[in-house]
Amino acid sequence: MKQGLVLDKVVLLGRTLDEYRRYFALDLDTLRGRAILDVASGVSSFCAESRRAGLRVTAFDAIYELPADEIQRRCEADLNHVVEAVRDLKTYRWDFYKSPENLRTFRERAYKSFLADYRNGDAARYVAGRLPVLPFRDGEFDLALVSYLLFIYEDQLDYEFHKRSLLEIMRVTRDEARVYPVVTFEAKQCSYLDRLRADPELAHLGFEEVRTDFEFLLNSNSYLRLFRR
Repeated sequence: MKQGLVLDKVVLLGRTLDEYRRYFALDLDTLRGRAILDVASGVSSFCAESRRAGLRVTAFDAIYELPADEIQRRCEADLNHVVEAVRDLKTYRWDFYKSPENLRTFRERAYKSFLADYRNGDAARYVAGRLPVLPFRDGEFDLALVSYLLFIYEDQLDYEFHKRSLLEIMRVTRDEARVYPVVTFEAKQCSYLDRLRADPELAHLGFEEVRTDFEFLLNSNSYLRLFRR
């Protein structure tokens, strides 16, 4: 029997700039002037907040095909479900968020900031599409970030999807990509990771797990850094 969060779809939850900074150990000052791609960004406010901080960020997600009101309806339903579902699970540490109610506050702040920017901002910031295909030029971005899609949804997204997605992400990225987390909702390392490291089609890529000081889902205190060998 599973001990972690059980989901029947990829949920639509927003994360803030502060959470991204912790997930990926980002130094915002060093990112100025660099082109950044946020893959499967959903209703996260990273793009909106980063733009206000002077960073160049493009957000990519399938939901950007939808109007803002429909996105809001979907993300509010997902937020209600997840906050209640994680409340009593043993696979989470509450050092940072303190309580489910405070977690909800973070998530609401993110999606409301996103929606305000999505409704009123430059539409070019939000590009619609679906992995494992990205509608961008080779090497268009210096850095790509992927949070809470790859690895964690191991039971819904198969190995081939992960492999093709990583190849495509690295095609459009000049320097490196960072993926967080590398564990599933069971708080165990995704089984695809070792296969990806050994796959000959990815032999030109380096894989490095970088430790961080942030952990909400147990064992999620690292991100995967991908780079060209």
